[in-house]
Amino acid sequence: MNPTQMPPVRPETLAMIERLIGFDTTSRGSNLGLIEWVRDYLKGLGVESRLTYDAAGNKANLFATVQKGGKPGIVLSGHTDVVPVDGQNWSSDPFKATLKGDKLYGRGSCDMKSYLAVILAMAPRFAAAELKAPIHFALSYDEEVGCIGARGLLEDLARNNIRPAGAIIGEPTSMQPVIAHKGKRSYQCCVRGKEAHSALTPQGVNAIEYAARIITYIRHMAERMRDCEPRDHGFDVPFTTLQTGVISGGTAGNIVPRECNFQFEFRYLPGADPDALEREIKDYAERVILPEMQRTDPNTGISFETRAEIPGLNTTEQDQVTYLAQALSRNKSTAKVAYATEGGLFQQAGIPAIICGPGSIEQAHKPDEYVTLTQVALCESFMERLLEQMCAG
Repeated sequence: MNPTQMPPVRPETLAMIERLIGFDTTSRGSNLGLIEWVRDYLKGLGVESRLTYDAAGNKANLFATVQKGGKPGIVLSGHTDVVPVDGQNWSSDPFKATLKGDKLYGRGSCDMKSYLAVILAMAPRFAAAELKAPIHFALSYDEEVGCIGARGLLEDLARNNIRPAGAIIGEPTSMQPVIAHKGKRSYQCCVRGKEAHSALTPQGVNAIEYAARIITYIRHMAERMRDCEPRDHGFDVPFTTLQTGVISGGTAGNIVPRECNFQFEFRYLPGADPDALEREIKDYAERVILPEMQRTDPNTGISFETRAEIPGLNTTEQDQVTYLAQALSRNKSTAKVAYATEGGLFQQAGIPAIICGPGSIEQAHKPDEYVTLTQVALCESFMERLLEQMCAG
């Protein structure tokens, strides 16, 4: 169907989008208001939910099953958290859905509450249908800060022997099936030097300068990957990237700095070895930099902390979940993306995954984030076809 011929978005979907955007689920806060509302909404349809909480009990994942049929089912998965609006110049209330023409504005409208709204608005029809295999809903917390919640959700499924046939992750892809994304690892490095008066510089160990040497080495690695790594031109950046994003250190211009902290990351192609990249950086720091520092003061040191570790997704063109998403979207093309998702975790857990959802990633995380109604309607049609498929067996 031509997008210009799409039927209007169903009122219940629009109402659900408005409801979900109205929950401020910024990652630094709790998502329990949204999760408990969804739990109660599904319970009213006769669908029970499993909740898995973070250690503090302030956040939760939700997993619910429309349990009909004996075959392995399909997971419809998305995260509930959104990025902050701090410092962004919004022209409307970011936590109130605002419709202007074909565009629906609000934090999470694109990433990714419209997808969640579509599947939840379809829940009454899923529950009433004669399904030949179950449909599962998976709503997670803290995807935006490292795909944290999905890990506990997947561990719970494994413990309880719940084995779906596949997962459709509704990140914004303009409803094009995405079969692969890069993996991501991010780290914090702390360089501990020795403070001294700058007039006596040789007596100190300059943490900033030694940190800069590690950062420069990371930059050289990035250039090597750019120049030498085999390309995968399915990605817009067809090689593994490394970069330093945050640095802090020192107290005054006339004091040799005692400490410097910096954060760096790499986003690696499927098939690349992230452990080897990590080992190379740590080996350089420990073999080359640390001995120089400790010749002046043996109490100096370098430490690394892993901040996030998200595996890549590498679904094939021949996987059944790929065929399913192509049929449901009526789009035989596939794509690969540089951003990370929970899809890699599903695949790692033995659940084939593909990414397909409404909206463009170019609108995500920005002020005046929006999704077009055309995209929402395309997602509704996708779910209509999924319902038909699951009833046909």
